[in-house]
Amino acid sequence: MFNLANNLTFLRIACIPLLVLLLYFPGRVTCLMAMFIFIFASLTDLADGIIARRYNLVTNLGKFLDPLADKLLVASALIMLVKLGWVEAWVAITILSREILVTGLRAIASDQGVVIAADKYGKLKTILQLVAICPLLLHYRWWNFDPVPLGQVLIYVALVLTLFSGANYLRNFYKKLLTN
Repeated sequence: MFNLANNLTFLRIACIPLLVLLLYFPGRVTCLMAMFIFIFASLTDLADGIIARRYNLVTNLGKFLDPLADKLLVASALIMLVKLGWVEAWVAITILSREILVTGLRAIASDQGVVIAADKYGKLKTILQLVAICPLLLHYRWWNFDPVPLGQVLIYVALVLTLFSGANYLRNFYKKLLTN
């Protein structure tokens, strides 16, 4: 239950209150720190997966907590970005609604003994969401670089991929459960 991979997942979850606290007091330094915390937390996702598979540390707790930690991290960042007026609410609502819908579909499928694993679009969606959130967290101009336009473009690309990925999960759910 408690192993290195799961401990990294717990660490990712533990980063969330610090991220929220830093964004509660936005400024150049706190936003920079929030972005680094977000990047660190995001990298723990990569590390825990590699470690769990390489050292055979895959657990049911990890299978549950890892995607939950990802969703909590992204949701917390997006909600704070909406609070600050740096992301439009409808974008965050759409992204978070897709996450809840897919989680629900996977739970229903699992209850029926069917696994709907994360596909390449879901994994790419997660990566793109994480990458898009970074410049939005940074927010303030640094030297001659304004991260906001890049972040805005990336969040809309992530939104499109989020919707596509969600539709793909719906299609897979329908094919695996409703056509049998």
